[in-house]
Amino acid sequence: MATATVKQNGTAKKTTSTKKTVQKKLAKEAIGEPTSPITKDEITNTPEPPKPVVNLDDRMLKFEQMKGLAHQRERLTSTLSELNKFKYNQSDSASFEIVDSQKLSFMTTNTNLIHMVTNFLRNTLEERKKQIEKQLITFEL
Repeated sequence: MATATVKQNGTAKKTTSTKKTVQKKLAKEAIGEPTSPITKDEITNTPEPPKPVVNLDDRMLKFEQMKGLAHQRERLTSTLSELNKFKYNQSDSASFEIVDSQKLSFMTTNTNLIHMVTNFLRNTLEERKKQIEKQLITFEL
């Protein structure tokens, strides 16, 4: 049933176009005037919404964004796999080294520190992987 809201004197007044159309037809029939059947156009006076236009450039851009997210996920999965292969034990056979752009380095063989760093890296990478997977699942083209 189509309804319209008319604002008059600060109050909203609802009018029902279908009800009025039917009442007018019945009133004409009651006084003996010939009437035509009520058409669907008389009942629903709402225009159809336009179909959305698909922009190819926007769709291609979104596709590239999705490919980028998928690539990030693949790299994270690969890095996590390499990190999980890393084995260290209580002997001095494991070492950890960080080198910066000026060739300054930090190196340790402390297995407790290596264990803490690898666990932190693993947790951070897994959290980021979950975020990217959530973005991929909710991604709309």
